[in-house]
Amino acid sequence: MRSDRTNRCPYDGEIYLAKAFYAQSEADRLFADFYRTLAWREELIFIFGKWCKAPRLMCWYGDADAVYTYSGVAHEPMPWSAELSAVKTRVEIAGGCTFNSVLANLYRDGRDSMGYHADNEKELGIDPVIASLSLGDTRLFRLHHKKHRENLDFVLEHGDLLIMAGALQHHWVHALPKTRQAKNPRINLTFRKIMPPTRPSSDR
Repeated sequence: MRSDRTNRCPYDGEIYLAKAFYAQSEADRLFADFYRTLAWREELIFIFGKWCKAPRLMCWYGDADAVYTYSGVAHEPMPWSAELSAVKTRVEIAGGCTFNSVLANLYRDGRDSMGYHADNEKELGIDPVIASLSLGDTRLFRLHHKKHRENLDFVLEHGDLLIMAGALQHHWVHALPKTRQAKNPRINLTFRKIMPPTRPSSDR
């Protein structure tokens, strides 16, 4: 992680926030392009012992081997578009790291949401770096410490970039809560690095 970022997490992890990482005109263009061209779809997820529709639209892009399993579903990546690849490169420069995939979420209104969870799947490695770019309407992003019950709130606006790193996923869960406020669509691009599967040793 680049040293010129200020860690906004008080303990047990790292959070970096770059307000207006994309200026409004650039963010407007990206939102319009991704809203129109990404392969948005409804997905079933397995939570609390049953299958249900995810309360948002989703799609998964990345390198050919960046297969990602979450909520009981294995996702085969679609190939990078030129625009997604360009955004990835800019985010990598800002974060000082590399990514091979992106999970895109489309929150259509205030009823669409993301429940509390940690990005701690084994494919992400021990201390994953997750870079989250917000495009569209403003939404509240909340983190909750598993042990101390402390909340951290971030109001994510059009063009903001938030990066989670270090031990954060071990100690905090995060969510995008529902709201009764009238909300226009929001796109969230979460860049990740999927680790190759561990091969069994050939030693006998």
